[in-house]
Amino acid sequence: MCRYFQFFIFFILTSFITNVGASQAKLVVTQMLGAADVQIDGERPWDITVHNNAFYKRILNDQSLGFGESYMEGWWDSIALDACIFHILRADLEKNLTPTWLMRWEVFKAKLFNRQSRSRSMQVIDQHYQLGNDFFEKMLDPLMTYSCGYWDKAATLEEAQKAKYDLIARKLGLESGMRVLDIGCGWGGFARYISEHYGVQVVAITLSENQAAYAKMLCQGFPVEVRVQDYRDVHEVFDRIVEIGMFEHVGQKNYRTFMEITHRCLKENGMLMLHTIGRNTSALTCDPWIDKYIFPGGHLPSITQIGASIEGLFIMEDWHNFSVDYDKTLMAWFDNFNTNWEQMKESYSPTFYRMWKFYLLSCAGAFRARQIQLWQVVLSKDGVLGGYTSVR
Repeated sequence: MCRYFQFFIFFILTSFITNVGASQAKLVVTQMLGAADVQIDGERPWDITVHNNAFYKRILNDQSLGFGESYMEGWWDSIALDACIFHILRADLEKNLTPTWLMRWEVFKAKLFNRQSRSRSMQVIDQHYQLGNDFFEKMLDPLMTYSCGYWDKAATLEEAQKAKYDLIARKLGLESGMRVLDIGCGWGGFARYISEHYGVQVVAITLSENQAAYAKMLCQGFPVEVRVQDYRDVHEVFDRIVEIGMFEHVGQKNYRTFMEITHRCLKENGMLMLHTIGRNTSALTCDPWIDKYIFPGGHLPSITQIGASIEGLFIMEDWHNFSVDYDKTLMAWFDNFNTNWEQMKESYSPTFYRMWKFYLLSCAGAFRARQIQLWQVVLSKDGVLGGYTSVR
């Protein structure tokens, strides 16, 4: 009886929120943003300028999805969008919002279906990674690295990405003659770097035809084999396995499968590196706007979810969090994207520009607010005898 009463109260509250008048909606949203020190039509760079008064009801009705979509449609602006998002997320405003029916439906589907099955895993490839190599060349570093750089001693994006590659190589103890599997190899930058600087042989796999073509060109002359292949179809044995920014596409229902496959493909005394964005709390779905427009089917793991997936298979040797470096990386990507937009705008719409601006700067704000993390996790198959020495 109590459950029915709670459901009735939830229904009444949801109906109230979604049916408030325009003036009341403006008051509610203004007060919510004010709690995050963000003002409507304020004079500070992170304040919001509203161009369409339908913005307020859109936020109450569609929440995160409506916030991003209304920005794409030009309903509002912020001079410093990254700082605006930082203030909102740091204040944790979402805890005061009632989940929409759409959000609850997405959670239900995530429980029922595997959104990262073999057939569905191609959706993010087609929508995001097949945009065109020329597009990503204008945004990324010379080695086309689409993951967080390591800025400890780096002054430029290129230096940060090479430092990240070298950090991974040292954490995995790469030595000449080793055979390495690079899962989700992107455009081949890491495969080329470790084959050139550490003398290893690399099998680099991706689901993107565009990435594979570029990686083959980039790695020409080096002991790197580039394949268009699903990680679930790998049946060989390697000394080391690494994924850099691919685990976010594996999906919670497949984490255990991923670990079982990598465990099977590692030699005795082998090691696996996870380089992944992570959540502070466990969830089955990701942000609705990111899911719809940027990474369909994406899922950020939590510490608990990773821990459950490796239990009985791997020993966790090292867990390194340098999430603030992703803030710097995203801001560098946006600077490249924004600077080169004049060369690209004939091929893409103004809405596309606003979508990518929102994506890059909102993610920078999220890392800055410590809402999401960047982890490098070193896993050993049998435990490093004598103990593992952490590398930074």
